[in-house]
Amino acid sequence: MQYKFLIYISYSYAVPIGNPLEEDIKNRGFEVQWFSDLEDGNKALHNKSNVLKNIKDVIHYKPDIVLAATDDVPDFITGIKVQIFHGFLSFKRLEKKNVEAHFRIRGFFDLYCTQGPSSTKGFKLQQNKYPHFEIIETGWSKVDPLFPIEKKEITNTIMIASTFTERLSLAYNDAIFNDIKRLSNSGNYNFLLVLHPKLPEQLKAKWETLNNKNFTYYNTTDLIPLFKKADIMFADTTSAIQEFLVQKKPVVTFNHTIKHNYLIHVDKVSNIEAALNLALSYPKDLLKNIDVFIDELHPYFDGKSSKRVIETTIDFLHKDKRYLKSKPLNLLRKYKMRKRLKHFTLKSFNKPYTILKDLNA
Repeated sequence: MQYKFLIYISYSYAVPIGNPLEEDIKNRGFEVQWFSDLEDGNKALHNKSNVLKNIKDVIHYKPDIVLAATDDVPDFITGIKVQIFHGFLSFKRLEKKNVEAHFRIRGFFDLYCTQGPSSTKGFKLQQNKYPHFEIIETGWSKVDPLFPIEKKEITNTIMIASTFTERLSLAYNDAIFNDIKRLSNSGNYNFLLVLHPKLPEQLKAKWETLNNKNFTYYNTTDLIPLFKKADIMFADTTSAIQEFLVQKKPVVTFNHTIKHNYLIHVDKVSNIEAALNLALSYPKDLLKNIDVFIDELHPYFDGKSSKRVIETTIDFLHKDKRYLKSKPLNLLRKYKMRKRLKHFTLKSFNKPYTILKDLNA
């Protein structure tokens, strides 16, 4: 049987999440199209030929399975709506009533393809309150290209990554900027810098001025090649931390909001160099803590999470889903989605899309 897949994104950082899924879909001989509801994502898709340009094209395409690396997705298009996540469970701040933002239920999705036990458990708790969706643990497509993880010699290569929220981002800190400048000029370290695409262009340009033989700024959302090159990471609260840790490499964080035992924490610029040197020594106790953390975050090291997502969604498409409740009315969020896409309709798929298998086939 043939299937139509839609990879639905908003921002450029979602493209590396969809690429491994696209590859697996094409290898199976199924059809796949991309769609972005924001210009940032559209710009990142400029080199692809299988991109739907507007929401009318999406409606006409009639997808069977919508893989969404977004927080929400149109309720009025066909297909089961699958949350594939635009980041790991980041553990950087709690919301009201101590509920992680990662587990916020917006009422758009039929299926959550969770990344590991920690995210599965969180959504299972939410499912008890909102029984309109299913949860199946698959692993995360974005980290498939990390595997197999290859051991490398320590070359004092440090990847720097930052979030975009100003109060949390190291990129805004002048003292950190000056210290990294000093360390790069010392010749003892090799720095690879990526900045969140939402950061102001003038801030990116400032950091780019540090470029020298020991410091390189990369304007990219394809982080996997940089993860592989780096020995350790220096970051703030960015979700790239969890992606990097999957390699079981140390991370130094500056002013992280939660003092996790699998990270090396600093809150003074004067302590950054000592923390980096500690991380480069790969402390055994720290590595044990990282192992424990990764077993809960993403215990899949086979590089086949995309394969599991595609097989899971096809099975779910054909499953009798009458046991699931209808999705909530969600009128305000549905209106905002229609306003964003400039498409106003009363149509809404409040029950999961289903294609019954032909028993005679």
